[in-house]
Amino acid sequence: MAKQTIVKKHIVTSFHNLSSELQDAVREKYPLGFTDAMIRVDKPNGDFFYAVPFDTDEIAYMIKIDVKIDDNASDDDDKDYYDDDIKGADELQGDDDTVDTVDNTDDDLDV
Repeated sequence: MAKQTIVKKHIVTSFHNLSSELQDAVREKYPLGFTDAMIRVDKPNGDFFYAVPFDTDEIAYMIKIDVKIDDNASDDDDKDYYDDDIKGADELQGDDDTVDTVDNTDDDLDV
């Protein structure tokens, strides 16, 4: 007897376009979220999207997941950490602008 191969239909769709029953099934399969299962899918034109696989008996889904990438966050964070002006430095220094120096020369040393 020859073994019959079942060919599944492949569909790429957005999570929001799934029926509520399928959305619930996807949430049940990924109870901790999609992060670990998400894959990046590159399109021929250079664009890409993120998706998670989900299979039913008849259909193999690639479910697009909306991911917002914040490109400006690292620039803004760097401003906070690498600010050249030390806030409150004037209060720490005091009211007078004199700086105490230490003389490290030892005139009493015999060489």
